Amino acid sequence: MARRVIYPLYQYGNPQLRIFRTNFFMTLVRPGTEQPEDTVQFRIPMEMTKPDVKNYLQAIYSVPVAAVRTRIQYCTNKKRNHKNQKVKRPDYKVAYVQLAEGQTFKFPNIFPEKEQTTESGSLEEIQNKFLEEDKQKQKADPRRGGVTEWF
Repeated sequence: MARRVIYPLYQYGNPQLRIFRTNFFMTLVRPGTEQPEDTVQFRIPMEMTKPDVKNYLQAIYSVPVAAVRTRIQYCTNKKRNHKNQKVKRPDYKVAYVQLAEGQTFKFPNIFPEKEQTTESGSLEEIQNKFLEEDKQKQKADPRRGGVTEWF
């Protein structure tokens, strides 16, 4: 069932006295597959259209937009709750925004990997050594030709 969007009415008057806020929100999403550097993925409401997305980014964030593509992600309803009733997650719309020529976007790495330096004789080094020895013991014997140990 589609919801009807109510846009704010424009009235003549002193524009300095009015502040128009959007009725929409956009969520930046890390893409699941590799995308070109000039493409950004957003999760948007179902009511939002391609021109809405373009105007939203250009007016609020001053981002030059070349093209907008959208698709609707239909979610599954195969899950059941404790009352054995079917449960369906809500559908959502995904927008792929292609930035203007020369603009690129790279998703930030929020949690970079730290370089681990272990001191000799430290607890971590002893644990790592023990785990490596344990893995060596559990490795299959190559001379058995893939036959399991219990056989």
